[in-house]
Amino acid sequence: MSVVRIAVTMGDPAGIGPEIIVRAAARLRPALDGGALSLLVIGCGDSLRQAAALLGHADDAVRIAEEAPPPWPALSFIEAGPARAPIVPGVVAAEGGRLAYNAIAIAVRLAMRGAVDAICTAPLNKESLNLAGHPFAGHTELLAALTGARDSVMMLVHGNMRVSHVSTHTALADVPRRLTQARLRRVVELTAAALPAFGAARPRIAVAALNPHAGEGGLFGREDIEVSAPTIAALRADGFDVTGPVPGDTVFVKLRAGQFDAVVAMYHDQGHIPVKLLGFAVDPASGRWQALSGVNITLGLPILRTSVDHGTAFDIAGQGIASESSLLEAIEVATRLAAARGGGG
Repeated sequence: MSVVRIAVTMGDPAGIGPEIIVRAAARLRPALDGGALSLLVIGCGDSLRQAAALLGHADDAVRIAEEAPPPWPALSFIEAGPARAPIVPGVVAAEGGRLAYNAIAIAVRLAMRGAVDAICTAPLNKESLNLAGHPFAGHTELLAALTGARDSVMMLVHGNMRVSHVSTHTALADVPRRLTQARLRRVVELTAAALPAFGAARPRIAVAALNPHAGEGGLFGREDIEVSAPTIAALRADGFDVTGPVPGDTVFVKLRAGQFDAVVAMYHDQGHIPVKLLGFAVDPASGRWQALSGVNITLGLPILRTSVDHGTAFDIAGQGIASESSLLEAIEVATRLAAARGGGG
């Protein structure tokens, strides 16, 4: 049996990344001990030790150097720092952004040379990242720059809800010009290529409309008529099972009902809201989140990357109450994608 090697980046060490990594590693101990999985944590060692102490887990990650050749121990750690200033949970700071960037850069180098099969990322803070001098809107854009990828695509996954995005971190006013025939084709092609790993041998993909009622014959905008419709027709002629544009107020209901295997959303909130509404469990008595479920996948990279589908949660960082559910899902999906690609050392 081959072992799947996953690099887990801590994200911003002032967020909940250290805590959810410690919890996830504890939950995954049987797979680690059984030789099916190897986790390489990359981040701030001080923050990892503090989280381990807070949660009552020994800091048993074996420290190795970035240059150390695999195979590594089942649970190992590379320092992305050391920290030049104290990391305070819940506080936005350039130092947290610097360490988050360093962790990603190390993980990408390892993945590009085949030392790990996939990268799984804990959340970073965009403000901290920019304060550190790295002007990226998020992981997707940062990973594309580090790997030299073109037109990477964000896909969110929760159960049978699989949603890719034409645009993500952009102002709503700029969304219509981001919708081009070339971009839409690229998103559909990458989505179709990813879906067999989730059991969809012949993927059925719906393209969400940009405008209400798919433009209502041009009354509410012409993008769906002039851009999306001809692109979908061309894709169908090329053998893709693509439907649309389907009005955004019904397409996700149809996805949840199993009529499609994935939806291509036009912009960030159109795709994120339905996935997070279903993936975030809320305690009705207290109004607090009980669990966060969902995975973010970056398509179009030369490496495999998954991520949690939530942010740094600075408001609860350092309290020991953050849920590791989304990180466990992200690691499981990374393992599945790596196996589908033939990974495992």
